[in-house]
Amino acid sequence: MPSYEEDLSEFERRNAQVLGISTDQIFSLEAWAKSMGGLSYPLLSDFWPFGVTCVEYGILRWHGQAERAIFVVDREGKLRYIDVHDINEQPPTDKIMEALDKLR
Repeated sequence: MPSYEEDLSEFERRNAQVLGISTDQIFSLEAWAKSMGGLSYPLLSDFWPFGVTCVEYGILRWHGQAERAIFVVDREGKLRYIDVHDINEQPPTDKIMEALDKLR
């Protein structure tokens, strides 16, 4: 997530809104963001009803943690890019930027 903060100007140049979502509770997300020095984009909690958004996107693991995933959703709400990675891997930012460029 901090790497997206570093690339925020590139997302903004492409008229993209970065959002983070987790199954953690809001106070946990706030503490985590604070420990990273803060983030300037919203972090959303999918805690209650637990993981319903992650289930709908097909990324909730059996033990309740979400996969690391990137979704690019266009202005009409259609999924245009999906990238699911192991929780310990960083998804490639260049692929995300390419997907955003295709929306132009």
